[in-house]
Amino acid sequence: MSLALSMGRRGLGRTWPNPSVGCVIVSDNHIIGRGTTADGGVPHAEVIALAQAGPKARGATAYVTLEPCAHTGKCPPCTEALIKSGIARVVAAIGDDDHRVNGNGFRALKAAGIEVVTGVMADEAFRDHKGFFLRISQNRPLVSLKIATSFDGRIATESGQSKWITDDPARRLVHLMRSRHDAVMVGGGTARLDDPSLNVRSLGIEHQTVRVVVSRHLNLPNDSILARTARQAPLWLCHGAEAKSSQIQKWQDIGAKLIICEDNHGLLDLNEMMARLASLGLTRVFCEGGASLAASLIKSDLVDELIGFSAGVLIGEEGQSSIGGLGVDDLAMAQRWSLEGVRTVGPDIVHKWSRKRLGQSKE
Repeated sequence: MSLALSMGRRGLGRTWPNPSVGCVIVSDNHIIGRGTTADGGVPHAEVIALAQAGPKARGATAYVTLEPCAHTGKCPPCTEALIKSGIARVVAAIGDDDHRVNGNGFRALKAAGIEVVTGVMADEAFRDHKGFFLRISQNRPLVSLKIATSFDGRIATESGQSKWITDDPARRLVHLMRSRHDAVMVGGGTARLDDPSLNVRSLGIEHQTVRVVVSRHLNLPNDSILARTARQAPLWLCHGAEAKSSQIQKWQDIGAKLIICEDNHGLLDLNEMMARLASLGLTRVFCEGGASLAASLIKSDLVDELIGFSAGVLIGEEGQSSIGGLGVDDLAMAQRWSLEGVRTVGPDIVHKWSRKRLGQSKE
């Protein structure tokens, strides 16, 4: 199962709207097939692993990180493929909450005489598939908020200079993290100030994540890197109803996807915006700020993971804060997070924090 989970992680950021599943088929203590959900979500991991195993699959055991699908979508049910192959035993990490599956996969396998074992490494599988589950249960993608700061918690100098607080190894890791999410997101202020490309580079990875910019008035420079590369990698712009039609047309003409979102007391309604992104298939979003967007996401209770990069540099109180105002005047009311891990990366430190786990059946 550990290998199957590792196989599934290879597809993170590439299989949406489907989950990135891993499958390993074993016979007589030998691996005879392995698969990861293909880019775009099809074919599924089980189908790929079964194709590798061929006739040897008869009597074998299939380890899968998620309950096999029992419905026809872009491809036939995986349960059907498993049954036809002669697989004798299926070991699944976790059930699938999708109403089209939700236990139906396990029932179909059992009805065909296949032994089914569930709950193996379920916690690890839940973390890997959490974005998929959130899209089903809450109609929104998982949001990872990344913040790179100085030792004293600043993201830039007073003048706005932020390149580079962290060293090259940390920046390479950020690109790897981008590649494992469906989309990377920034606010309009960051897009205007930093003129970022938001792409995945320096890793030899051809696949590009969706680039999302949140700008209520769509007041983004038309000569920016994002504008010049709008057809090279997906660019989605989330804006409000007040955005000028001329700006909307300009961005559409150069290849951007425009997503109009509802207003909420003079700001974009981020809950509605996330629902729009989920409806378009996104399951995992990697947010890189800035401070205002980070604060708004936190106040809207939309952040699931905090990923911090801390560098051994001091900027002082003149520097820019990493997160905007949260309105916390009582420490007892401040959000608390659980540390998942911390390690060094080059001369810097990366630490990851998560919110309390959502309820999820392991059976």
